[in-house]
Amino acid sequence: MTLILYGIPNCDTVKKARDWLTAKGVVYDFHDYKKAGIDAAHLKTWSEKMGWEKVLNRASSTFKALPDEAKQDLDETKAIALMIAQPSMIKRPIFETDGQVIAGFKPDSAELKALIS
Repeated sequence: MTLILYGIPNCDTVKKARDWLTAKGVVYDFHDYKKAGIDAAHLKTWSEKMGWEKVLNRASSTFKALPDEAKQDLDETKAIALMIAQPSMIKRPIFETDGQVIAGFKPDSAELKALIS
């Protein structure tokens, strides 16, 4: 199964992850949220596997710029709607292969090393 790296190309962490994968000789497909968007089914699956709180990037400037009422009473449904409307609010990068999903990039992570082996 092919590894898919989800993110946006100008994100420094995504750039580091792409460089790391290339250096390791890992073949992957890149899914650019800005160009291709993301659907609710992907976000729902990721939320089920990792929890929507891990998928939603509350530290993003896009999330922080939301009006307070948009940030209140967040639940999975509301978070998914926000991420579809503004993909910059999705944690970056997301790695997906063979039913496994990892959010974020830590090159020394045993979980990530297992995913690419």
